[in-house]
Amino acid sequence: MQLYHCRDARSIRPLWALEEMQLDYELINMDFPPRYKQSDYLSINPLGTVPTFIDGQITLTESTAICHYLADKYQASDFTIAVGDPEYGEYLNWLYRSDATFTFPLAIVLRYSRFESLERRQEQVSDDYKKWFLSRIKSVELALKNADYLCGNKFTIADICVGYALYLASLIGLEEDLPELTRHYLNRLTDRAAFKTVLQKQQTLAELF
Repeated sequence: MQLYHCRDARSIRPLWALEEMQLDYELINMDFPPRYKQSDYLSINPLGTVPTFIDGQITLTESTAICHYLADKYQASDFTIAVGDPEYGEYLNWLYRSDATFTFPLAIVLRYSRFESLERRQEQVSDDYKKWFLSRIKSVELALKNADYLCGNKFTIADICVGYALYLASLIGLEEDLPELTRHYLNRLTDRAAFKTVLQKQQTLAELF
């Protein structure tokens, strides 16, 4: 297995999952954006996005899908919720929500507050999408009222996928705006040994934010 990764990008999700599952893999660290800085990257992933994951003849480019694939194929009993479990639907909902609802608005914030040229930056757009994110992250707070994890009363890839969105929010200065239980949850997740290993493995790469 090979994982193409950029510092603090969505590829943290599958990298974290690989470490939690203690699977053998090759990590290819790249400077961001790889479509400009990695000469052959577009031949590997024509989208030019991060991550790219290769497992034999399988190539995946969506971070949550890679986590889902790894958990189902290699460690289903440890990091997933079984299909017959009453919480299976909620588990899937968290997986899809983690990117479409949580990470998407943060990507807009980053684009219009940091990545665009000065003349193209739009403070109003950035502020609006911060509010979007913080409004929707309240669902995490509700889920944590009587639980340490999002579903199944155990750590799953749903926590990895949502945890990355929270970690990204902290990197761009929104940690203090997160509700109390959500902040504690983020701290528990980033204190895991596997996550600390992720940070060590990307420390030679230039910071993005």
